[in-house]
Amino acid sequence: MLKIDNFFTSAWDFDAEELDLKSKFQMINVAIILSSIGLVFGIISNIIKDISGLIPLEFFLLSVNVVLFFTLRQCKKSFKFVSMVETVQFSFLFLFLVYVSEPSQLKHIWIFTYPIILLYFQNEKNATYWVVLMIFFLMLAPLQPFIEVSYSLFQVFYISVVLIIISIIIYFYQKKMDEAKDLILKQQEQLKITVTELTQKDKLLSVQSKQAVMGEMISMIAHQWRQPLSTVTLSISDLQVKKLLGTKIEDDLMDKTLQNISDTVVYLSDTIDDFQTYFQPNKEISSINISDLVNKAINFTKPRLEGSRVVISFENRIDEKIQTYTNELIQVILNILNNAIDELLELEKEDLVIIVSLKDVHGNIYLSIRDNANGIPLESLESIFEPYYSTKGKNGTGLGLYMSQMIMQKQFNSKIEVSSSKNGSIFSLRVPKKLS
Repeated sequence: MLKIDNFFTSAWDFDAEELDLKSKFQMINVAIILSSIGLVFGIISNIIKDISGLIPLEFFLLSVNVVLFFTLRQCKKSFKFVSMVETVQFSFLFLFLVYVSEPSQLKHIWIFTYPIILLYFQNEKNATYWVVLMIFFLMLAPLQPFIEVSYSLFQVFYISVVLIIISIIIYFYQKKMDEAKDLILKQQEQLKITVTELTQKDKLLSVQSKQAVMGEMISMIAHQWRQPLSTVTLSISDLQVKKLLGTKIEDDLMDKTLQNISDTVVYLSDTIDDFQTYFQPNKEISSINISDLVNKAINFTKPRLEGSRVVISFENRIDEKIQTYTNELIQVILNILNNAIDELLELEKEDLVIIVSLKDVHGNIYLSIRDNANGIPLESLESIFEPYYSTKGKNGTGLGLYMSQMIMQKQFNSKIEVSSSKNGSIFSLRVPKKLS
């Protein structure tokens, strides 16, 4: 079946190691087409000038070109045969023009394309033989007694010298092209080696990264569980102390304590689920009242606040349902609240307050958590969201705010904003009402 695509490569496909052959296929197709155009032009000119002697030869050469053109498309291995026939054809045509034409017709100038033909069709050794053979027959033209030639010995000598000069120029040009091609091939090989090495390094880094993430996740889970577990411990301890002191435990208190413990255990279970799907984009979105969500986070901190002077005030409540990642948003709020409580518990002053407020603005809920501690030092303000950076010394893991910021960026397409002064700090969150 005859292929018609990739016209100048005879419809053949070439791999990376056959680029030189591809170039030669392109060149021989161009040579066949251009020489065929030249032959057609010659036939038409000779018909107009009534020079019938050359027309049969030109028709023959044109027919040979057609056969060669389709031969290249039928068999990829036919290139050597076709290139040899084309070289013989060009050699015969150029010599024929010198032997039978007049110098004034300037048909001999076609000979100067001959080195280009040899450059692409023959190897270096064969090309040298053909050039020497061409020079021999050119010099022989005015000396042989069989055909009357219009060119003088000086003229063919001049043509031969020019032909040699062009051949040398093209030879060195080809050398430079080959050197450039070899250099490119070497660079490609080196690039492949480099890419392979980088791929192996990437695989190693990927494994190390996964191990690091796993370790980081374990640290985050430990950080996230510490406070809820403390809540459970405090609730149980409170009941035990009351029992030891003989204090009557009311049913309402018992039910409330057990409910808080149950809620905390459910939260711990949900936290595991959240971490399992932490980097997965198709997590389940739930619908919840934003004020109920904030209250849920605040309730987790209440056991820590018993017996302390810290008060959490929830202002500007909004009765608005949002579609969001409930547990992750609770994690963020809880992390910020616990940090504020930690700072306030270190202070020796009255009226320790954390104020939580909501604002509904253009499809977003803006949540702010403000405390009246001593603020965050300026040198630490830009680093508080970096992993393992903590202002609490040995008592902090440096993962709470980092994890919270990652949640806001990855899941809510937002980020935590913070401002601070000596009168306290304000953490602000923008939460879309509806996550897509």
